[in-house]
Amino acid sequence: MWKLLTEKKVLSWALYDWANSAFAAVMLASIFPVFFKEYLSAGQPVTTSTFHLGMANSIAGVVIVLLAPILGAIADAGEARKRMLLSFAALGMIMTAALYGVEQGAWLAAATLYALGVIGFMGSVIFYDALIVKVARPEHYDLVSGYGYSLGYLGGGLLLSFDILLALYPAWFGFSDSSEAVRFAFITVAIWWAVFTLPLVFNVPADRVGIRVSLKHAVTGGFRNLYETYRDIRQYKMVWLFLLSYWLYIDGVDTVVRMAVDYGMSIGFDSNDLIVAILITQFVGFPAALLFGLLGERIGAKAGIFIALCVYLLVTVWAYFMQDVQEFYMMAVVIGLVQGGVQSLSRSLYARIIPPDKAGQFFGFYNMMGKFAAVIGPVLIGSVAFVTDSSRLGILSVIILFLAGAVLLLKVDVKEGERIARQL
Repeated sequence: MWKLLTEKKVLSWALYDWANSAFAAVMLASIFPVFFKEYLSAGQPVTTSTFHLGMANSIAGVVIVLLAPILGAIADAGEARKRMLLSFAALGMIMTAALYGVEQGAWLAAATLYALGVIGFMGSVIFYDALIVKVARPEHYDLVSGYGYSLGYLGGGLLLSFDILLALYPAWFGFSDSSEAVRFAFITVAIWWAVFTLPLVFNVPADRVGIRVSLKHAVTGGFRNLYETYRDIRQYKMVWLFLLSYWLYIDGVDTVVRMAVDYGMSIGFDSNDLIVAILITQFVGFPAALLFGLLGERIGAKAGIFIALCVYLLVTVWAYFMQDVQEFYMMAVVIGLVQGGVQSLSRSLYARIIPPDKAGQFFGFYNMMGKFAAVIGPVLIGSVAFVTDSSRLGILSVIILFLAGAVLLLKVDVKEGERIARQL
């Protein structure tokens, strides 16, 4: 196992999870949501800022929904997966660093830059996921996918730890106040993301050269391939069933990730306590994601996903009744045990049941379904909280997504999917 995980191309691929998880940990899950609510949305009701943050996430999701399958098809046409990954990553890095210049109360400018950063982050993941077929054999997908998420939790947790110190003790680092320190934290995310992307640049197998496609041809071909990809996916019944299942349950997962801190603040918990809880999730997630990869090899990815969904269902109900911040800490530990697992096993299960030569196109659809869920989830929780004036009812609304996703997952026959993927 360790020989595989220390292989240069595998480690370099997995380190991109370490790199971009700085954005996931600091921007999506913890410091930025707090900064947005307390500083950038100063003077607004908590439910209004929740709605604005939810809309920023959802708009970014809509853009990725529209682009994902087209970009995947374009990348496969010239096998430009690595180049496309780097282009979107650069967008995310630049927009994240630009948040340093946003002033207090400028929530619209901040939301715009944040949404563009999310587009860069999510767009790069489309091509990162597809590159797994270049660095690992099918029998190792579960372990390698879990390895990536595991390093992501550790890397994101380490930078988040540093940025928490920046926010809590700004004078230590020469800043006048915490707001200036937090804005600098956004720059650290961009730098971290850039530096740890370099191993992928140099060590992951290069794109095929010799195919040059004009922009016009790429776009028209991409739209044509969008329909062809949809038609191809419909030929793979198990792929289609899994995508529908994934679309539903990952909605709940992404909503919990992006809105947990906002929810905790809305029900009266201190923001510093909440960020510490997210840090706990990161470090618990580090070994848990790797262990889930091993579990997937033992009992199957599908069974592992079911275990995670049952935990998420119970956690959502628990969150509705939560009264004490200590419960939030305990919930952070529980989520950390399964969050990376459900993500990594979903990726590896999908990689098993798709044709390897169409990985870019099929992962474009995979990410489209996942990001379309991210469109609905934040808007759902934000809208329910806004209309009912109850953040608790908002968080409870995601239960149906876990249940519906699990029901569809029951119908997915993984062995049949693997057999057909290798024959057609």
